[in-house]
Amino acid sequence: TMDVTETDKAFVVKMDLPGVNKEDVKVSFQDGQLTVSGERKTEEKEEQQNLVRMERSYGSFFRAFTLPHTVKEDKIEAAFDQGVLTITIPKAEVKKPKQIKIA
Repeated sequence: TMDVTETDKAFVVKMDLPGVNKEDVKVSFQDGQLTVSGERKTEEKEEQQNLVRMERSYGSFFRAFTLPHTVKEDKIEAAFDQGVLTITIPKAEVKKPKQIKIA
């Protein structure tokens, strides 16, 4: 799942990535578009008397979306904690129109 919230100063993206290692996630930002991609590699083994069950889950994922505002690209931060990726994207200050005096 992915949640995107917006505050006055930033966009915050949270993605649940269970079974994904931090090293297998890539986050990039270019031309106003945030991209998150990676690969899930999990293996689960259960042994009981005369029964062995093993499940493997592999697969890549890719999510991309365009932000509606100009952002501070050099201030984007990403953190990964207990299977949750959090990306904070600060908004750039809105430039106000400059008044030009007529001579």
